[in-house]
Amino acid sequence: MGVIGRLFGRERKSDAITDTLELWRELYGSPPAKSGQTVNWRTALHVSTVLRCTQVIADGLSTVPLKLYRQDENGSRKPGTDHPLYDLLSVAPNDWQTSVEYRETLAFHLVLAGNAYSYIGRVRGQIAELIPLEPGRVEAKQETDWRLRYWYTGLDGRREEIPAEAIWHLRGPSWNGWMGLEAVRLAREAIGLSMALEESHASLHRNGVKPGGLYTVDGTLNKDQHKQLTEWIEQNYAATRNDGKALVLDRAAKWTSLSMTGVDAQHLETRKYQVEEICRAFGVLPIMVGYSDKTATYASAEQMFIAHAVHTIRPWHRRVEASARVALLTREERRSGLYLKYQDNELLRGAAKDRAEYYAKALGAGGTKGWMTQNDVRACEDMDRSDDPKADELPQPTAKALGAGPSDPATSGT
Repeated sequence: MGVIGRLFGRERKSDAITDTLELWRELYGSPPAKSGQTVNWRTALHVSTVLRCTQVIADGLSTVPLKLYRQDENGSRKPGTDHPLYDLLSVAPNDWQTSVEYRETLAFHLVLAGNAYSYIGRVRGQIAELIPLEPGRVEAKQETDWRLRYWYTGLDGRREEIPAEAIWHLRGPSWNGWMGLEAVRLAREAIGLSMALEESHASLHRNGVKPGGLYTVDGTLNKDQHKQLTEWIEQNYAATRNDGKALVLDRAAKWTSLSMTGVDAQHLETRKYQVEEICRAFGVLPIMVGYSDKTATYASAEQMFIAHAVHTIRPWHRRVEASARVALLTREERRSGLYLKYQDNELLRGAAKDRAEYYAKALGAGGTKGWMTQNDVRACEDMDRSDDPKADELPQPTAKALGAGPSDPATSGT
């Protein structure tokens, strides 16, 4: 049995309390949107754009390695493999999840609920396991002295207070500084409209798509005549093989086409616009959810992917790093040089040529004075520092590179 199992597994006589307000919010979310749809994290995930936006961010937070490093006073660093947190974040944080699965779960909670909680199980002062807690089962409160308190409601309805030092509270953008804002609640109108549009479109197909045209005749048809006329139309003109064939009418009959109307086209345009609106709310480029402008080229798409890595994923990385550094490392450990770092360059491997050209210029290629040292470049690439003393010196342009030497072809006339 894990640490949290021992903590919540002990018998309680009078604390079997269910937090009705939190349970109501978990099941039904905030008040219905103006579209009439009930929007919460459960219903929002049925919207394909919300699902994909969440998956895209979660992929960036879970599949990119999150490493623990130890930096010495000379600036050199090495993996902190001697610390238990290294294995928890790199391999398995608990008995049933891999590191990728654990961080993916936290990302889903963080993106949709604005807050992600983990129970920090310690044994003899050392972190032994990290267990994700469903946000709807955690209640957080700030006291008048600024202290934070947490309560967890288990599956059996028991409500237990957990010490703040045993909770890793990973929060998204916040207004009050201690609780993250719920993206689903803030974007409920955009999500609700998307749900309503999809529901109405599905209802159209469920109740039968409207016919492609209307055949009218003078006079009233009895039951047998109606049946014969219907069978005649289906036999001679409804088949795909008869597309474009002339329609012969009698009895002053008229054919009225019922092809897609402007209202139908606008309905589809609105559905497309909602994709962009939801992406805007989650800070994800539409191309990342499979929606792109037809004018996009390979070159522009490549820049969009880079923009996603830089402007969407990297800020989330920095947020997780900063939060983990405070919650999972003690002050003494931080002072000793331990820190957590996402290997962001994993996201930019496709732009290696661009990075190489930038670093070459930064190191003084082309006769300019460099503004980065070799160790600066190595740090940007998540590489260990070089022990070569020259690796910390800014490169200086040579006289030949500047064109001032007598052997310079530009001045010697050769």
